[in-house]
Amino acid sequence: MELCVCERFPSDRELVFQARVLCREFMFSRVTREGLSWCRVGAEPPDPPAELTPAALVLLKLGDELEKLQPRLYRNVAKQLNITVALEALVSDAFLSVATEILSLGITWGKVVAIFAVAGGLAVDCVRQEHPAVVYTIEDSLGEFVRKSLVPWLRMRGGW
Repeated sequence: MELCVCERFPSDRELVFQARVLCREFMFSRVTREGLSWCRVGAEPPDPPAELTPAALVLLKLGDELEKLQPRLYRNVAKQLNITVALEALVSDAFLSVATEILSLGITWGKVVAIFAVAGGLAVDCVRQEHPAVVYTIEDSLGEFVRKSLVPWLRMRGGW
């Protein structure tokens, strides 16, 4: 009798997709917490997620804790980076640079949460400064960062 353990691990593509969904949920929570909303030009604001995944709930809770420990670090992120949120490429480059720097000495779950907290802070800045479409650029940038820098690490840990 042969025993087959058929555990299915998420594919690279699924890990990136999940990261983008988590990012969207995280940014949505941060923007709405500030009493703001955003949408693509000509579109309705996104609906709140019907039901948050367990990973999203943990990420949001850890993000709250991190932001309580360093409240000024995750507010006015664009100003701290000395960038204008009107330029999507500039926001993307700055976000990717910060994310790369955060992981420069190794990857931990805490550092991954910090990257999401930066994304959330930037999203709030974009909406406040009337450039809500740039929020989607942040989501795209985080997805690309995960694809290039986090997928093997996530796979070794069974995913999100």
